Amino acid sequence: ERMRDPEGEHPAVTLFRQYLRIRTVQPEPSYDEAVLFLEKIAKDLGLECQKVEVAPGRVVTILTWQGTDPSLRSLVLNSHTDVVPVFEEHWNHDPFEAFKDTQGNIYARGAQDMKCVGIQYLEAVRRLKAEGKCFPRTIHLTFVPDEEIGGYQGMQLFVKQPEFKALRAGFALDEGLASPTETFTVFYSERSPWWLHVTSSGNPGHGSQFIENTAAEKLHKVVTSVLEFREQEKHRLQSDPNLTLGSVTSVNLTMLEGGVAFNVVPATMRASFDFRVPPDVDHKAFDERIQGWCQEAGEGVTYQFYQKFTEPRITAVDDSNPWWVEFSRVCREMNLRIKPEIFPASTDSRYLRAVRVPALGFSPMNRTPVLLHDHNEFLNEAVFLQGIDIYARLLPALASMPALHDEC
Repeated sequence: ERMRDPEGEHPAVTLFRQYLRIRTVQPEPSYDEAVLFLEKIAKDLGLECQKVEVAPGRVVTILTWQGTDPSLRSLVLNSHTDVVPVFEEHWNHDPFEAFKDTQGNIYARGAQDMKCVGIQYLEAVRRLKAEGKCFPRTIHLTFVPDEEIGGYQGMQLFVKQPEFKALRAGFALDEGLASPTETFTVFYSERSPWWLHVTSSGNPGHGSQFIENTAAEKLHKVVTSVLEFREQEKHRLQSDPNLTLGSVTSVNLTMLEGGVAFNVVPATMRASFDFRVPPDVDHKAFDERIQGWCQEAGEGVTYQFYQKFTEPRITAVDDSNPWWVEFSRVCREMNLRIKPEIFPASTDSRYLRAVRVPALGFSPMNRTPVLLHDHNEFLNEAVFLQGIDIYARLLPALASMPALHDEC
Protein backbone atom coordinates (compact mmCIF):
# COMPACT_ATOMS: atom_id res chain seq x y z
CA GLU A 1 0.00 0.00 0.00
CA ARG A 2 1.35 3.44 -0.88
CA MET A 3 2.01 5.95 1.85
CA ARG A 4 -0.59 8.61 2.48
CA ASP A 5 0.79 12.11 2.38
CA PRO A 6 1.18 14.06 5.66
CA GLU A 7 -2.21 15.74 5.17
CA GLY A 8 -3.85 12.34 4.95
CA GLU A 9 -4.82 12.59 1.26
CA HIS A 10 -5.41 9.26 -0.42
CA PRO A 11 -2.59 8.66 -2.96
CA ALA A 12 -5.17 7.99 -5.70
CA VAL A 13 -6.54 11.50 -5.13
CA THR A 14 -3.02 12.94 -5.27
CA LEU A 15 -2.45 11.21 -8.63
CA PHE A 16 -5.82 12.46 -9.92
CA ARG A 17 -4.89 16.04 -9.01
CA GLN A 18 -1.49 15.68 -10.70
CA TYR A 19 -3.24 14.57 -13.91
CA LEU A 20 -5.66 17.53 -13.68
CA ARG A 21 -2.70 19.93 -13.54
CA ILE A 22 -1.46 18.79 -16.97
CA ARG A 23 -2.89 21.40 -19.36
CA THR A 24 -4.29 19.13 -22.06
CA VAL A 25 -6.70 21.92 -22.96
CA GLN A 26 -7.95 22.47 -26.50
CA PRO A 27 -6.98 23.94 -28.92
CA GLU A 28 -3.32 23.24 -28.03
CA PRO A 29 -3.23 20.41 -25.50
CA SER A 30 0.04 19.43 -23.77
CA TYR A 31 -0.25 15.86 -25.00
CA ASP A 32 3.47 15.04 -24.61
CA GLU A 33 3.29 15.77 -20.89
CA ALA A 34 0.23 13.53 -20.52
CA VAL A 35 1.93 10.65 -22.37
CA LEU A 36 5.00 10.93 -20.09
CA PHE A 37 2.71 10.90 -17.05
CA LEU A 38 0.97 7.74 -18.29
CA GLU A 39 4.25 6.03 -19.19
CA LYS A 40 5.50 6.57 -15.65
CA ILE A 41 2.31 5.08 -14.18
CA ALA A 42 2.57 2.09 -16.54
CA LYS A 43 6.07 1.45 -15.23
CA ASP A 44 4.91 1.76 -11.60
CA LEU A 45 2.11 -0.73 -12.23
CA GLY A 46 4.09 -3.17 -14.37
CA LEU A 47 1.82 -2.65 -17.38
CA GLU A 48 2.97 -2.86 -20.98
CA CYS A 49 2.86 0.53 -22.70
CA GLN A 50 2.39 1.09 -26.41
CA LYS A 51 2.17 4.43 -28.20
CA VAL A 52 0.38 4.76 -31.53
CA GLU A 53 0.70 8.07 -33.38
CA VAL A 54 -2.53 8.21 -35.40
CA ALA A 55 -1.81 11.72 -36.76
CA PRO A 56 1.11 14.14 -36.28
CA GLY A 57 1.38 14.87 -32.55
CA ARG A 58 -1.75 12.80 -31.83
CA VAL A 59 -0.75 9.74 -29.81
CA VAL A 60 -2.99 7.01 -28.41
CA THR A 61 -1.35 5.51 -25.31
CA ILE A 62 -2.27 1.88 -24.58
CA LEU A 63 -1.54 0.33 -21.18
CA THR A 64 -2.00 -3.43 -21.16
CA TRP A 65 -2.52 -6.01 -18.42
CA GLN A 66 -2.19 -9.37 -20.14
CA GLY A 67 -4.83 -12.01 -19.45
CA THR A 68 -4.16 -15.72 -19.02
CA ASP A 69 -6.22 -16.84 -22.03
CA PRO A 70 -5.13 -15.10 -25.25
CA SER A 71 -7.91 -16.83 -27.23
CA LEU A 72 -10.49 -14.59 -25.53
CA ARG A 73 -11.23 -11.09 -26.72
CA SER A 74 -10.13 -8.20 -24.54
CA LEU A 75 -11.74 -5.62 -22.32
CA VAL A 76 -11.02 -2.02 -23.42
CA LEU A 77 -11.19 0.80 -20.86
CA ASN A 78 -11.22 4.03 -22.85
CA SER A 79 -10.74 7.62 -21.75
CA HIS A 80 -9.69 10.80 -23.52
CA THR A 81 -6.86 12.98 -22.28
CA ASP A 82 -7.99 16.33 -23.71
CA VAL A 83 -10.28 18.83 -21.99
CA VAL A 84 -12.37 21.75 -23.26
CA PRO A 85 -11.29 25.40 -22.99
CA VAL A 86 -12.06 27.54 -19.93
CA PHE A 87 -13.20 31.09 -19.27
CA GLU A 88 -10.97 31.71 -16.26
CA GLU A 89 -12.80 34.85 -15.15
CA HIS A 90 -15.83 32.69 -14.31
CA TRP A 91 -13.88 30.24 -12.14
CA ASN A 92 -13.49 30.64 -8.37
CA HIS A 93 -10.15 28.80 -8.52
CA ASP A 94 -7.48 28.32 -11.17
CA PRO A 95 -8.99 25.57 -13.39
CA PHE A 96 -5.60 23.82 -13.66
CA GLU A 97 -4.62 24.00 -9.99
CA ALA A 98 -6.93 21.15 -8.87
CA PHE A 99 -7.80 23.12 -5.74
CA LYS A 100 -9.49 21.04 -3.04
CA ASP A 101 -11.86 22.75 -0.59
CA THR A 102 -12.64 21.71 2.98
CA GLN A 103 -15.54 19.51 1.77
CA GLY A 104 -13.17 17.55 -0.45
CA ASN A 105 -14.48 19.05 -3.72
CA ILE A 106 -11.70 19.14 -6.33
CA TYR A 107 -12.13 22.01 -8.80
CA ALA A 108 -10.51 21.61 -12.21
CA ARG A 109 -11.23 21.38 -15.90
CA GLY A 110 -11.48 17.66 -16.60
CA ALA A 111 -12.50 16.73 -13.04
CA GLN A 112 -15.70 15.17 -14.46
CA ASP A 113 -14.86 15.04 -18.17
CA MET A 114 -13.00 12.76 -17.92
CA LYS A 115 -9.66 12.58 -16.14
CA CYS A 116 -11.39 11.08 -13.11
CA VAL A 117 -12.32 7.94 -15.06
CA GLY A 118 -8.82 7.45 -16.49
CA ILE A 119 -7.31 7.49 -13.00
CA GLN A 120 -10.13 5.34 -11.57
CA TYR A 121 -9.33 2.63 -14.15
CA LEU A 122 -5.64 2.79 -13.23
CA GLU A 123 -6.25 2.74 -9.49
CA ALA A 124 -8.63 -0.23 -9.76
CA VAL A 125 -5.94 -2.10 -11.72
CA ARG A 126 -3.34 -1.12 -9.12
CA ARG A 127 -5.52 -2.51 -6.34
CA LEU A 128 -6.29 -5.78 -8.15
CA LYS A 129 -2.63 -6.33 -9.05
CA ALA A 130 -1.60 -5.67 -5.43
CA GLU A 131 -4.07 -8.40 -4.39
CA GLY A 132 -2.25 -10.80 -6.73
CA LYS A 133 -5.20 -11.13 -9.07
CA CYS A 134 -5.06 -12.02 -12.75
CA PHE A 135 -7.89 -12.73 -15.18
CA PRO A 136 -8.54 -14.75 -18.33
CA ARG A 137 -9.17 -11.70 -20.52
CA THR A 138 -6.58 -9.05 -21.30
CA ILE A 139 -7.40 -5.52 -20.14
CA HIS A 140 -6.31 -2.60 -22.34
CA LEU A 141 -6.49 0.98 -21.05
CA THR A 142 -6.61 3.35 -24.03
CA PHE A 143 -5.89 7.04 -23.53
CA VAL A 144 -6.91 8.92 -26.68
CA PRO A 145 -6.49 12.52 -27.91
CA ASP A 146 -8.92 15.03 -29.42
CA GLU A 147 -12.27 13.56 -28.28
CA GLU A 148 -13.45 17.06 -27.37
CA ILE A 149 -13.13 18.24 -30.99
CA GLY A 150 -14.83 15.23 -32.56
CA GLY A 151 -12.19 12.49 -32.36
CA TYR A 152 -11.26 12.93 -36.04
CA GLN A 153 -7.55 12.76 -35.20
CA GLY A 154 -8.11 10.39 -32.31
CA MET A 155 -10.47 7.45 -31.95
CA GLN A 156 -11.90 7.77 -35.47
CA LEU A 157 -8.44 7.10 -36.93
CA PHE A 158 -7.37 4.66 -34.21
CA VAL A 159 -10.15 2.13 -34.87
CA LYS A 160 -8.87 1.81 -38.46
CA GLN A 161 -5.27 1.02 -37.40
CA PRO A 162 -3.74 -2.48 -37.26
CA GLU A 163 -2.77 -1.70 -33.63
CA PHE A 164 -6.46 -1.38 -32.76
CA LYS A 165 -7.36 -4.65 -34.49
CA ALA A 166 -4.52 -6.30 -32.57
CA LEU A 167 -6.28 -5.41 -29.29
CA ARG A 168 -9.04 -7.88 -30.26
CA ALA A 169 -11.60 -5.81 -28.35
CA GLY A 170 -14.63 -7.73 -27.12
CA PHE A 171 -16.24 -5.02 -25.01
CA ALA A 172 -15.46 -1.42 -24.05
CA LEU A 173 -16.23 1.00 -21.26
CA ASP A 174 -16.07 4.74 -22.00
CA GLU A 175 -17.34 7.98 -20.49
CA GLY A 176 -20.82 8.71 -19.23
CA LEU A 177 -22.15 11.67 -17.24
CA ALA A 178 -22.43 12.69 -13.63
CA SER A 179 -25.83 12.21 -12.00
CA PRO A 180 -27.26 14.59 -9.39
CA THR A 181 -29.33 11.80 -7.81
CA GLU A 182 -28.47 8.51 -6.12
CA THR A 183 -28.92 6.69 -9.48
CA PHE A 184 -26.03 6.21 -11.90
CA THR A 185 -26.69 6.66 -15.62
CA VAL A 186 -25.29 4.13 -18.11
CA PHE A 187 -25.30 4.98 -21.82
CA TYR A 188 -25.86 2.30 -24.46
CA SER A 189 -26.06 4.48 -27.58
CA GLU A 190 -25.91 8.13 -28.53
CA ARG A 191 -27.51 10.71 -30.72
CA SER A 192 -25.80 11.41 -34.03
CA PRO A 193 -24.54 14.93 -34.68
CA TRP A 194 -25.91 16.37 -37.92
CA TRP A 195 -24.34 19.78 -38.46
CA LEU A 196 -25.54 21.59 -41.52
CA HIS A 197 -25.36 24.91 -43.32
CA VAL A 198 -28.46 26.19 -45.10
CA THR A 199 -27.60 28.72 -47.82
CA SER A 200 -30.29 30.96 -49.24
CA SER A 201 -29.80 33.02 -52.39
CA GLY A 202 -32.19 35.67 -53.65
CA ASN A 203 -32.49 39.00 -55.38
CA PRO A 204 -30.05 41.69 -54.23
CA GLY A 205 -30.74 45.41 -54.35
CA HIS A 206 -30.78 48.71 -52.50
CA GLY A 207 -31.78 48.71 -48.84
CA SER A 208 -34.46 51.36 -49.44
CA GLN A 209 -36.58 49.12 -51.73
CA PHE A 210 -39.15 46.33 -51.22
CA ILE A 211 -37.11 43.76 -53.14
CA GLU A 212 -39.04 40.57 -53.93
CA ASN A 213 -37.72 37.11 -53.17
CA THR A 214 -34.76 38.06 -50.99
CA ALA A 215 -32.30 35.63 -49.44
CA ALA A 216 -33.39 36.81 -45.98
CA GLU A 217 -37.10 36.07 -46.54
CA LYS A 218 -36.38 32.55 -47.74
CA LEU A 219 -33.88 31.86 -44.96
CA HIS A 220 -36.44 33.14 -42.46
CA LYS A 221 -38.88 30.47 -43.68
CA VAL A 222 -36.33 27.71 -43.14
CA VAL A 223 -35.40 29.02 -39.70
CA THR A 224 -39.10 29.19 -38.76
CA SER A 225 -39.70 25.59 -39.91
CA VAL A 226 -36.68 24.32 -37.96
CA LEU A 227 -37.58 26.23 -34.80
CA GLU A 228 -41.19 24.99 -34.99
CA PHE A 229 -39.84 21.44 -35.17
CA ARG A 230 -37.60 22.27 -32.17
CA GLU A 231 -40.65 23.35 -30.16
CA GLN A 232 -42.49 20.11 -31.04
CA GLU A 233 -39.57 17.95 -29.88
CA LYS A 234 -39.15 20.03 -26.72
CA HIS A 235 -42.86 19.63 -25.96
CA ARG A 236 -42.63 15.86 -26.59
CA LEU A 237 -39.75 15.61 -24.11
CA GLN A 238 -41.45 17.72 -21.45
CA SER A 239 -44.83 15.98 -21.69
CA ASP A 240 -43.55 12.38 -21.42
CA PRO A 241 -41.73 11.53 -18.15
CA ASN A 242 -40.32 8.35 -19.73
CA LEU A 243 -38.33 10.31 -22.32
CA THR A 244 -34.83 11.66 -21.69
CA LEU A 245 -32.93 14.25 -23.71
CA GLY A 246 -31.27 11.44 -25.66
CA SER A 247 -34.66 10.13 -26.85
CA VAL A 248 -35.68 13.20 -28.86
CA THR A 249 -34.10 15.23 -31.67
CA SER A 250 -32.71 18.53 -30.48
CA VAL A 251 -31.71 21.37 -32.77
CA ASN A 252 -30.19 24.78 -32.26
CA LEU A 253 -29.54 27.62 -34.67
CA THR A 254 -25.88 28.25 -33.86
CA MET A 255 -24.56 30.59 -36.59
CA LEU A 256 -25.99 33.26 -38.91
CA GLU A 257 -23.93 34.80 -41.68
CA GLY A 258 -24.47 37.20 -44.55
CA GLY A 259 -24.62 40.77 -45.68
CA VAL A 260 -22.05 43.41 -46.60
CA ALA A 261 -23.58 46.77 -45.64
CA PHE A 262 -26.64 48.33 -43.97
CA ASN A 263 -28.10 49.57 -47.26
CA VAL A 264 -27.40 46.54 -49.46
CA VAL A 265 -29.84 43.63 -49.67
CA PRO A 266 -27.51 40.60 -49.77
CA ALA A 267 -27.63 37.99 -52.55
CA THR A 268 -26.88 35.14 -50.14
CA MET A 269 -27.30 34.41 -46.43
CA ARG A 270 -26.44 31.35 -44.42
CA ALA A 271 -27.77 29.70 -41.25
CA SER A 272 -26.05 26.81 -39.47
CA PHE A 273 -27.82 24.25 -37.31
CA ASP A 274 -26.70 21.66 -34.78
CA PHE A 275 -29.11 18.70 -34.90
CA ARG A 276 -28.69 15.73 -32.54
CA VAL A 277 -30.59 12.74 -33.93
CA PRO A 278 -31.53 9.70 -31.79
CA PRO A 279 -30.53 6.24 -33.08
CA ASP A 280 -34.13 5.13 -33.73
CA VAL A 281 -34.91 7.97 -36.16
CA ASP A 282 -35.21 6.97 -39.83
CA HIS A 283 -32.26 8.87 -41.31
CA LYS A 284 -33.54 8.85 -44.89
CA ALA A 285 -36.93 10.23 -43.84
CA PHE A 286 -35.33 12.90 -41.66
CA ASP A 287 -33.00 13.95 -44.47
CA GLU A 288 -36.08 14.30 -46.72
CA ARG A 289 -37.73 16.42 -44.06
CA ILE A 290 -34.79 18.86 -44.07
CA GLN A 291 -34.92 18.90 -47.86
CA GLY A 292 -38.64 19.68 -47.64
CA TRP A 293 -38.07 22.69 -45.35
CA CYS A 294 -35.58 24.09 -47.85
CA GLN A 295 -37.82 23.46 -50.89
CA GLU A 296 -40.86 25.04 -49.18
CA ALA A 297 -38.82 28.21 -48.58
CA GLY A 298 -38.42 28.81 -52.31
CA GLU A 299 -35.89 28.50 -55.10
CA GLY A 300 -32.20 28.87 -54.45
CA VAL A 301 -32.23 27.39 -50.93
CA THR A 302 -29.68 24.60 -50.50
CA TYR A 303 -28.18 22.72 -47.58
CA GLN A 304 -24.86 21.08 -47.02
CA PHE A 305 -23.67 18.84 -44.18
CA TYR A 306 -20.54 19.77 -42.27
CA GLN A 307 -20.89 16.61 -40.19
CA LYS A 308 -23.38 13.78 -40.55
CA PHE A 309 -22.87 10.66 -38.48
CA THR A 310 -25.03 7.93 -40.00
CA GLU A 311 -23.91 4.77 -38.23
CA PRO A 312 -25.58 4.93 -34.86
CA ARG A 313 -25.24 1.58 -33.11
CA ILE A 314 -27.07 0.37 -30.07
CA THR A 315 -25.38 -1.79 -27.43
CA ALA A 316 -28.07 -4.12 -26.09
CA VAL A 317 -28.99 -3.58 -22.43
CA ASP A 318 -30.95 -6.79 -21.94
CA ASP A 319 -30.27 -10.50 -21.46
CA SER A 320 -29.18 -10.88 -25.10
CA ASN A 321 -25.90 -9.12 -24.22
CA PRO A 322 -23.76 -11.16 -21.79
CA TRP A 323 -21.58 -8.12 -21.09
CA TRP A 324 -24.61 -6.14 -19.93
CA VAL A 325 -25.80 -9.11 -17.84
CA GLU A 326 -22.44 -9.14 -16.03
CA PHE A 327 -22.21 -5.34 -15.70
CA SER A 328 -25.72 -5.03 -14.25
CA ARG A 329 -25.20 -8.04 -11.93
CA VAL A 330 -22.18 -6.38 -10.30
CA CYS A 331 -24.12 -3.13 -9.91
CA ARG A 332 -26.99 -5.01 -8.24
CA GLU A 333 -24.59 -6.78 -5.88
CA MET A 334 -23.10 -3.41 -4.90
CA ASN A 335 -26.63 -1.97 -4.43
CA LEU A 336 -26.04 0.61 -7.15
CA ARG A 337 -29.12 1.92 -8.92
CA ILE A 338 -28.45 2.24 -12.63
CA LYS A 339 -30.56 3.72 -15.42
CA PRO A 340 -29.73 2.94 -19.07
CA GLU A 341 -30.10 5.95 -21.37
CA ILE A 342 -29.13 7.28 -24.80
CA PHE A 343 -26.23 9.74 -24.48
CA PRO A 344 -27.53 13.20 -25.49
CA ALA A 345 -24.29 14.35 -27.14
CA SER A 346 -21.32 12.44 -28.62
CA THR A 347 -18.40 10.45 -27.27
CA ASP A 348 -15.73 8.21 -28.77
CA SER A 349 -18.02 5.23 -28.05
CA ARG A 350 -19.69 5.88 -31.39
CA TYR A 351 -16.51 4.91 -33.24
CA LEU A 352 -16.13 1.76 -31.14
CA ARG A 353 -19.73 0.71 -31.73
CA ALA A 354 -19.39 1.46 -35.45
CA VAL A 355 -16.65 -1.22 -35.67
CA ARG A 356 -18.94 -3.64 -33.84
CA VAL A 357 -17.42 -3.35 -30.36
CA PRO A 358 -20.24 -3.21 -27.79
CA ALA A 359 -19.65 -0.24 -25.47
CA LEU A 360 -21.23 1.26 -22.38
CA GLY A 361 -20.71 4.88 -21.31
CA PHE A 362 -20.29 4.96 -17.54
CA SER A 363 -18.72 7.59 -15.29
CA PRO A 364 -19.38 6.50 -11.70
CA MET A 365 -20.31 9.92 -10.28
CA ASN A 366 -23.65 10.05 -8.53
CA ARG A 367 -24.83 12.80 -6.14
CA THR A 368 -22.84 15.17 -8.38
CA PRO A 369 -24.15 18.11 -10.44
CA VAL A 370 -23.48 17.73 -14.17
CA LEU A 371 -20.74 20.29 -14.83
CA LEU A 372 -18.85 19.00 -17.85
CA HIS A 373 -17.79 21.94 -20.06
CA ASP A 374 -19.12 24.30 -17.36
CA HIS A 375 -17.41 26.83 -15.11
CA ASN A 376 -16.22 25.52 -11.71
CA GLU A 377 -16.31 21.87 -12.80
CA PHE A 378 -15.60 19.76 -9.72
CA LEU A 379 -15.71 16.24 -8.30
CA ASN A 380 -15.80 15.29 -4.64
CA GLU A 381 -12.92 13.07 -3.54
CA ALA A 382 -15.27 10.63 -1.75
CA VAL A 383 -17.28 10.14 -4.97
CA PHE A 384 -14.01 9.73 -6.89
CA LEU A 385 -12.76 7.07 -4.45
CA GLN A 386 -16.11 5.24 -4.54
CA GLY A 387 -15.67 5.04 -8.32
CA ILE A 388 -12.42 3.12 -7.84
CA ASP A 389 -14.29 0.63 -5.61
CA ILE A 390 -16.89 0.19 -8.36
CA TYR A 391 -14.29 -0.49 -11.08
CA ALA A 392 -12.42 -2.82 -8.72
CA ARG A 393 -15.60 -4.95 -8.69
CA LEU A 394 -16.54 -4.50 -12.37
CA LEU A 395 -13.15 -5.32 -13.90
CA PRO A 396 -12.76 -8.82 -12.39
CA ALA A 397 -16.29 -9.75 -13.47
CA LEU A 398 -15.88 -8.46 -17.03
CA ALA A 399 -12.32 -9.77 -17.47
CA SER A 400 -13.44 -13.21 -16.22
CA MET A 401 -16.37 -13.45 -18.64
CA PRO A 402 -16.36 -17.04 -19.96
CA ALA A 403 -15.82 -17.66 -23.67
CA LEU A 404 -18.76 -16.41 -25.73
CA HIS A 405 -20.26 -18.56 -28.52
CA ASP A 406 -18.16 -16.83 -31.18
CA GLU A 407 -14.92 -17.25 -29.20
CA CYS A 408 -15.08 -21.02 -28.78
